[in-house]
This record gives sequence, C-alpha cells and structure tokens, in this order.
Amino acid sequence: MTHTMLKGSNVPLEATTVRAVLRWTPGQGVPDVDASALLLGPDGRVRSDEDFVFYNQPRHPSGKVWRLGKKRIAEGLTDTIQTDLSGVEPGVGRILLVASADGVAFDQVPALCVLLYDAAVADGEPLARFEIKPETGAETALICGELYRRGEGWKFRALGEGYSNGLKGLATDFGISVDESEMEGEPASSQPLPPEQPTAAVPAQPPAYGYPQPMSAPAAVPGDPYFRLPPQGPQFLGR
Repeated sequence: MTHTMLKGSNVPLEATTVRAVLRWTPGQGVPDVDASALLLGPDGRVRSDEDFVFYNQPRHPSGKVWRLGKKRIAEGLTDTIQTDLSGVEPGVGRILLVASADGVAFDQVPALCVLLYDAAVADGEPLARFEIKPETGAETALICGELYRRGEGWKFRALGEGYSNGLKGLATDFGISVDESEMEGEPASSQPLPPEQPTAAVPAQPPAYGYPQPMSAPAAVPGDPYFRLPPQGPQFLGR
C-alpha cells in the first residue's frame, strides 16, 4: 500500500534499500531538475564534502548512497537517489533528499513529487508518495524529504522546505565548502531529455566506490544540452 504523505508526516520503513524517485512533467519553459542527497552527522551537518551526492559526485565513498540518473517515463521525467539503509555508516543520522532546478523557480516545474520504493521489489508500488507544493514558488532548491534513524530502524519524513538561493545556498547551510570560482552556472534548459537508450539492469548492490558512468542515463554527445563532463572529484561544480 502506498502512503500518501502530507508535509511533516512520516512513515516507518521496513525496506533495507530504497529508491527515492523525483518526478516532474517536462514542457516548454520547464527547467531541468536534479536530485541530490546530503548525509548528515549528529550535529545536523555533513562530516565532509564527500557527504554530498549530486551530479558531479554521483556516489558516496561508502558506496551506500548513489544516483541512478535521469529517465523518461510515461508520467514524465525522473531523477533517482538509491540508498542501502542497512549499510549506512553509524555516524550518519539523516539523509536529505534534495531537488534543484538550475536556478529557475520551482513554480515553473509542474507535478513535482517524490516517490519512495523498495529497491528489492521489481515493479512494486511506491511505499510513499509526496506531492511537493513550494510555499512561495520562488524556491530554486527544495528539501523534498529525509530518511532518518529511529531506534534500530529508519523512517521517511515529507518536508518540502525551500531555498531561494539554489543548491549552492542549501549545501552551504549544511556545511559544504563551496568554491565560488567554480559556481558560475550554466544556462537552464527547458528542452526534454533525448530518448533513453536501452541499458543493462541496475545491480541490486552498488559497485565498489568510484565514478562510473550513470547506470541508466540516456546517451548524450557534446553539444547536447544534457552532455556533462565526467566527475572530477568532490569539488562542488555549479551548473
């Protein structure tokens, strides 16, 4: 059964590995949206810049939190973060699930929602669904929800908290060191992703730590608005 979440509500999780799928409807004037994750320690801040999983650093060094990349589905476009909750380091108490919109306000992103799945169940129904309604519409980054420890288990809480200064401002608030010289943004794109190419099935467990090509991302070539250079390490590279 899918739990329909309201802002501030929470639900316990029995799944040991979960997929948080950010979904929205593309169209004319709709910006590109990216999913990110921040792993927070007991003080509510990252322990180092490596605790930030985003488009230029798609896998946490522990191998337990990683991006699966964007997909085109019948309902729209998605970007996904997967987490092996059973293997998350004891020093991590919360994992924030974040959406950013290339510096464009989220009032231009239709039908934004986050769906939480049990990654071990193929084609299963979502465990939880949260329709995200920005409070002001001027937000350019949103904390969609969080995975957090409760006793020996984990829970998911729907949040929908916004930032008007984008992913940079959000990341800085939680202790990420931002290199201002590398924060020159790229133009936002309103074009949809190119058609997705067939890919191999995603393995149940993440491979060893490294920076592989995204497992389900569509093919792209230089000149394509979605072409990105390979990640260069943990620096925060703005878009």
